[in-house]
Amino acid sequence: MNIKMLCMGAMALSMMTGAALAAGATGTSALDDPQKMTPFFTDAGMKSMKSEAEFKAAWIAMSTSDRAMMLKECSDAGIAKMHADFCKMANQLGGANK
Repeated sequence: MNIKMLCMGAMALSMMTGAALAAGATGTSALDDPQKMTPFFTDAGMKSMKSEAEFKAAWIAMSTSDRAMMLKECSDAGIAKMHADFCKMANQLGGANK
């Protein structure tokens, strides 16, 4: 019975690890999610940033966990390079909630 439980546990762990690795390999981030990023841009192609005041209002309207996740992603050099303008503004605001 113990061997059966051990094998089932190992199989479950390997399945969860495989799924996590597959999700990480896609290279997607919250900064590529139009639903999260639309409030910060004036155009649908997300090329033109809103004004600093509008950016701050959108930033404050986000949940604390979403802000923390975005700041964490901006700390990744590859992501920060692709989203330089957004990360610059986000880092300026930091954890601003006022």
